[in-house]
Amino acid sequence: MLGPAALLAVALAALIGGLLVGGGADPLAIQDPGPVVRWGLPVAKLLVNLGAAGMIGALVLAVWALSPKHPEFDAALDVAAASAAVMTVASAATGLITFLDVTGEPLAFDDLFGRKLGQFISTIELGQAWLITTLVAAAVTVLCFAVRNHTALVFVAVLAVASLVPMAQQGHAAGTAGHDAAIAALGLHLVFAAVWLGGLVTIVLLQRTLGRDRLVLVMARYSTVALVCFIVVAISGYASAALRIGDWPDLATPYGALVIAKVAALVALGLFGAAQRRWLIGRMSRSATSATRPFWTLVVMELAFMGIAAGVAAALGRTAPPVAERLPTVPTPAELLTGEPLPPWPEWWRYFTEWRPDLIWLLACGFGIFFYVAGVVRLRRRGDRWPIYRTVLWVAGLVLLAFITNGGVNAYESYLFSAHMLGHMALTMAVPVLLVPGAPVTLAARAVHPRKDGSRGGREWILIAVHSRFAQVIANPIVAAVLFAGSLWVFYYSPLFRWTMLDHIGHEWMIAHFLITGYLFVQSLIGIDPVPYRLPYPFRLLLLLGTMAFHAFFGLAIMMGTGLLLADWYGAMGWGADALVDQQLGGGIAWSIGEIPTVALAITVAFQWARSDEKESRRRDRHADRTGDAELAEYNARLAALADRDNA
Repeated sequence: MLGPAALLAVALAALIGGLLVGGGADPLAIQDPGPVVRWGLPVAKLLVNLGAAGMIGALVLAVWALSPKHPEFDAALDVAAASAAVMTVASAATGLITFLDVTGEPLAFDDLFGRKLGQFISTIELGQAWLITTLVAAAVTVLCFAVRNHTALVFVAVLAVASLVPMAQQGHAAGTAGHDAAIAALGLHLVFAAVWLGGLVTIVLLQRTLGRDRLVLVMARYSTVALVCFIVVAISGYASAALRIGDWPDLATPYGALVIAKVAALVALGLFGAAQRRWLIGRMSRSATSATRPFWTLVVMELAFMGIAAGVAAALGRTAPPVAERLPTVPTPAELLTGEPLPPWPEWWRYFTEWRPDLIWLLACGFGIFFYVAGVVRLRRRGDRWPIYRTVLWVAGLVLLAFITNGGVNAYESYLFSAHMLGHMALTMAVPVLLVPGAPVTLAARAVHPRKDGSRGGREWILIAVHSRFAQVIANPIVAAVLFAGSLWVFYYSPLFRWTMLDHIGHEWMIAHFLITGYLFVQSLIGIDPVPYRLPYPFRLLLLLGTMAFHAFFGLAIMMGTGLLLADWYGAMGWGADALVDQQLGGGIAWSIGEIPTVALAITVAFQWARSDEKESRRRDRHADRTGDAELAEYNARLAALADRDNA
């Protein structure tokens, strides 16, 4: 228990120091809530963060690194349940103290105070956020005790991660330009820091249950996850700091000093992780005793620096950033709607020069390229072949995805329906046409080492997902075609369209939905990865032509329409563009640009059909050579017998 105790003690010390440096607990000139609230709120938030880390880290470790065949699995779930319980109590306390902080109400136990508190958590967005966080954490607490199925725990882990969403939406930049970027950066920071910190704490608590041999194996698996977490935490932390600090001189402010302290702790953690991965794990696997003491010394020091980072992060949440959280003095209608400064007028070439980064998809594309190339390298090192065109197409597809989600299309789609439709067509048609021939599932099945101890790594989870009943349904060619074409009408003619414009989470869902439905449809036509059922080639062409005719009809319907789909958004921009004309242009994009991938898909299906016939002909020739044309001789003999009978 030395490691978790050191973590908590150092985190509290760092929090107190950070509050003193940044002034986060200083008395307010007007309506001061008192020292209990000023100091109690950041302490409660720190406990929320630590509880979330233990909950998420233990669940991820159980899902990814531990085996249900060993006692470690149930012990990790007990850690997750206890951490979730801590988060539940701390979240409830945070909600109460937040109410006292923003209203200036003294703590009381009468009906009037209860009504005011109830109104705060039921009607005010900030109160609702903490109520949701508390309820989700409580649900995870119960589920960690009730659920022991390995597959079901994935959904429990997803629910645990979802508990951080309300916290991510409360970032400093919630009311300023860069709001969406701030939510994405803070959300990534919270999730991956929780996995990193919570995973290490769980391993420390399970050290006796694991034993030496299992400890070395689990630590090796954890170190890979920790490396990914370090990269994401570093990049998302930089993005958050850039949004809040602005210029280099702002580092001289109290907020800047706390950022520097957090960066220093992060650098130290990176060095500890490198030492652990490159030296101590290998040494422990070779020696039973020589590396035990330095290993645990390093772990305790790593937890201490994690405590510093956690404490400073909680103090930053109460420290005013140098960048003012406000829009321009006289914002335009477009700026009022989007909360973002207007990009330059969209000349065609600006779609290739303007950038609006989306950190979630930028990191997803980067890791997607890295792990794919790493898999190809592993295959080649052991002497297996992997067609170069698959790698080229996969990388090109992810580069295009990164460009669509971070470049000019993303910069203009909130202001112009045509830009939005251009991004939609690229996500649902162009990107999947490049990604599907990359055959990522086949590559993972061949390149990732299988687990032998009952735990599930990347290979096991991918194969389970591909062969699940849900995948069998949505991968069916007819279902995939219906999802691909039908979701167009459902999305644009339902409240979903509005949600994706107003909520950044909705925007991220939209990207994932378009990408997945397009991928499933293209996979059903030209895919190489295993699927439950494939149509014969003639029916694939018919399915393609029928679906794309439906798709073209959708584009024509928008192009010929005379009413705005989202009049109080695109029609209220006042950005110098006729919203209806721009919408009709978007319909033309949906109708015309969709034809290019259609032709590419038709050519590919025809090519695969020809190759399939050629392979079947060669197979029959080889069979005839092996059997001496026995089938042909038997057929000729049967014809001769029939002729003899007729002559008789």
